[in-house]
Amino acid sequence: MGIRRFLHDRDGNVAMIFAVCLVPLLVGIGAAVDYSRLADARETMQHSLDATVLALSSEAPKLTAAALNTRAGQVFNVNFPASTATGVTVAATYTKTSGAVISASASGSVPMTFMNLVGITSKDISVTSKSAWSSKRLRVALALDNTGSMAYSGKMTALKTATKNLIDKLKGQSSTAGDIYVSIVPFNKDVNIGTNLSSYVDWGQTGRLCSWNSWRGRYDCADGYLWTQGKAKSTWQGCVADRTQEYDISVSVPTALSNYYPAENYADCGKALTPMTNDWTMLTTAVDAMTPTGATNQTIGLVWAWQSLKSTSPLNAPAKEANYDYQDVIILLSDGENTMNRFAGDGTSHTTAVDDRMSKVCAAAKADGVIVYTVLVIEGTESVLKNCASSADNYFNASSADQIITSFGAIGDKLSALRIAQ
Repeated sequence: MGIRRFLHDRDGNVAMIFAVCLVPLLVGIGAAVDYSRLADARETMQHSLDATVLALSSEAPKLTAAALNTRAGQVFNVNFPASTATGVTVAATYTKTSGAVISASASGSVPMTFMNLVGITSKDISVTSKSAWSSKRLRVALALDNTGSMAYSGKMTALKTATKNLIDKLKGQSSTAGDIYVSIVPFNKDVNIGTNLSSYVDWGQTGRLCSWNSWRGRYDCADGYLWTQGKAKSTWQGCVADRTQEYDISVSVPTALSNYYPAENYADCGKALTPMTNDWTMLTTAVDAMTPTGATNQTIGLVWAWQSLKSTSPLNAPAKEANYDYQDVIILLSDGENTMNRFAGDGTSHTTAVDDRMSKVCAAAKADGVIVYTVLVIEGTESVLKNCASSADNYFNASSADQIITSFGAIGDKLSALRIAQ
């Protein structure tokens, strides 16, 4: 009887069943822990790779394929904890067609702890990321005040430094020919378009003529011929005044005397403009040559900057390629108020008549898709330049000469911004 009862006793089976189920139970719980670690590792790897392609965006155009891969590994390792995975590899490629793209991938193995119990020692993870530049190319026109007041308080010196810094920054962002073109338009009352454009000039138009009266200590003004009748055209320095209204606020192609540019014997004729170019040395030389002289007409500086963006006569900017999108930009800097154009003003006192023409040019250029940045230096009517800018963020008030450099630096940063696609 005792032996028969022992054989039929089931009281100890709970322990035996628990012992049999323990290993699968531990493996199941451990697998959840291991897979949670695996997900965390993959997420960390993705974030690290995203940071890597963003960091490489400014360097990639200047690196060889091998150097790009090396650099990608260096940047990735800064962001990715070494203990997260083993056997980590990182690869990156840079391509440029109508835009620029960095593609990168990373992979590695995450050691398993509990899954080891069933022979799974590790799990592989891999991620990809992409950084894409906008396909837009830049055309930047610089309308720079070269009036007499720029000679004071270090303004012209600071303007030259700021402009050359901006040119260097744009040059650094131009990885292939045609990416970025720049024009420089020095202005005062007139703009010097260069004597090679005489075929678009009208020698017989009239306008507002002012000369300094030292005895009275003021400008005396009268209406008369802008170009002295009978004077040899060969003596023309290249300065033109505003076109006949309403052509004065447009960039329409000159086709007849009625919309040609009036030549002027302007005693304070400044340096000639530089049409759109990517000859960085030429641009720097043009900046060095700028000289402050004459009265202020922001309108004519703005309209010729706008004209320099056009692939039509008379300046004929390089044609835009069909495979690219382009962004046209004007940067207008001035240190004072409008005092004179062809139609109004005495060259000394502020005139709202010139402000009115300028406001119309601003509106027309922005309606044409041009992004306008403006910089007011030290003094002047703030509302004129502030309203001309495409947005409040595109207006800068430089209260000192040194802030010209700061303002141009900020504008350069905006122009160099990347559009990132993940």
